[in-house]
Amino acid sequence: MIITDVSVRTFLTKTRRHADSAGHAHPGPEHQVPLSILTVRSEDGHEGHCFSPPEIVRPHLIEKFVKKVLIGEDARDRERLWHDLAHWQRGSAAQLTDRTLAIVDCALWDLAGRTLNQPVHKLIGAYRDKVRAYGSIMCGDEIQGGLATPADYGRFAEKLVARGYKGIKLHTWMPPVSWAPDVKMDIKACAAVREAVGPDIHLMIDAFHWYSRVDALELGRGLEKLGFDWIEEPMDEQSISSYAWLAENLDIPVVGPESAAGKFWNRAEWIKQGACDILRTGVHDVGGITPALKTMRLSEAFGMDCEVHGNGAPNLVVTATSKNCRWYERGLLHPFLEYDDGFDYLKSLSDPMDEDGYVHVPDRPGLGEDIDFDFIENNRVA
Repeated sequence: MIITDVSVRTFLTKTRRHADSAGHAHPGPEHQVPLSILTVRSEDGHEGHCFSPPEIVRPHLIEKFVKKVLIGEDARDRERLWHDLAHWQRGSAAQLTDRTLAIVDCALWDLAGRTLNQPVHKLIGAYRDKVRAYGSIMCGDEIQGGLATPADYGRFAEKLVARGYKGIKLHTWMPPVSWAPDVKMDIKACAAVREAVGPDIHLMIDAFHWYSRVDALELGRGLEKLGFDWIEEPMDEQSISSYAWLAENLDIPVVGPESAAGKFWNRAEWIKQGACDILRTGVHDVGGITPALKTMRLSEAFGMDCEVHGNGAPNLVVTATSKNCRWYERGLLHPFLEYDDGFDYLKSLSDPMDEDGYVHVPDRPGLGEDIDFDFIENNRVA
């Protein structure tokens, strides 16, 4: 399985998701955005693929780093290839990020699965073929009838429960919403959701990420009264000491880190310093499926759950192969969007959910994505 080529195709896809000035997604009119697919090809003609924002797989990164590491090497040597890329990060002038490592690593896993005609979660060693999903709600907004008020959150939560979700995670209001952030409004939204769905639905929150210790403590204590499952990233994750202090002072589990750099090495420090009760990983946060699995095994060795950040086929693979992951994050969701409509570059959803709130892991070869290659070719851009 010698690698002969690494290529990137960029195409236009339609979406109704718009990013605000802080990068948070909100609904809006349909428009076109560019998306890329990275392809690793082996000498026997098999290919592995992974979707990516174009900036993460721009030509400089592919030519300067990725091709030099991959071409001519055995595609089965994923561990070594991952380390070879990771070692180049220090000398890349911060150009070679964990996000790029993740795309390459996922494409190599997809190549392995497609070559052997096996789903990746079975190659790794599956723990389950279906996993509970929580509905991950978009950040609050100022859209009438959207997510502008606590009552809006409550009404939408009722719809999610009717759809089958047994868990819901709120992302509350953050800048550039004109009056955000506000701890008391966060608690009101959480209270409205708890009242709407009753005591048996699991609830979580991902709040403003730069609260002070005092604000984070107030929020956490409010959530304890409402029976929430966890609190996620209410402070800057660069301060491990602040999270150790918060975890010490709250009964509600603290989840982290999500956005902090340092891959699985930094997450080991979070465990050592008692900065979290539930560890956090994500394929695109730590540099791929390969290091995400390391994080999962690390937390399991300490008797801790490890929850996966984000949706998509690679993250679903990690949840399916790990006993100590309880949920799959499905979304982002909003009253004015329909997640189950899918994507125009996929023939079917990679994370279909049944009426009981379980996402079933596709048994297609590779990562399980049902890619519409004709659509990609017909919508390519230079």
